[in-house]
Amino acid sequence: MSTDEEQIRQLVATWMAASKSGDVETVLSLVSDDVVFLMPGREPMLKEEFASQSRAQAGRGGPEIDGDSEIREIQIMDGWAFMWTRLNVTVTPADGAPAIERAGHTLTILKKENGKWLLARDANMLAPKPR
Repeated sequence: MSTDEEQIRQLVATWMAASKSGDVETVLSLVSDDVVFLMPGREPMLKEEFASQSRAQAGRGGPEIDGDSEIREIQIMDGWAFMWTRLNVTVTPADGAPAIERAGHTLTILKKENGKWLLARDANMLAPKPR
């Protein structure tokens, strides 16, 4: 059996791979029902909105998503964990428009439900990459 840290690292790897392949259902299986995404300049996003936006982007004609995540720290305490990462994301529109590149840090809180780690809160501080 893998350790909690290994399971969390696998969650991140699965998230990145599923995002690249457009596998929205796998991504949604990695978040809690009460997930909250925090992003600069907008109201918090809950699971329903995240699911809707993700499904819309994954459809035919949606953008190609690529990126990498470097976990800088993971701390685990009684069924809860937090991690901060350095994240790079490139979104390439299907219509040939220039790619959108963002980079920065995230602070993520995870919780263990029924033996499985899930993303519960995510503060995403990505900003446009300088060209």
